[in-house]
Amino acid sequence: MKTVERIGMSNERNRRKTRQGVVVSAGAEKSCVVMVEERKRHPLYGKMITKSTKFHAHDEENAARVGDVVQIMETRPISKLKRWRLIEVVEKAK
Repeated sequence: MKTVERIGMSNERNRRKTRQGVVVSAGAEKSCVVMVEERKRHPLYGKMITKSTKFHAHDEENAARVGDVVQIMETRPISKLKRWRLIEVVEKAK
């Protein structure tokens, strides 16, 4: 019975949120700020609305530069603001 519960918990842990966005700041050591834009249709009026959110992400190798398109994943709290970590740089800035 306990092995079934443990397997269920590990599956829950592996389902972490991922987002793709643009790096807007990379000045701090091992950190970057990623802006993620989400487009949704207004429920009543039908107009497309763009909502942007900034996430502070942990960048272990300092790979991200301003303007890069990156993918981030939800993780445990690393500092006061950082709850995300950088997975990969999808596209380098021009």
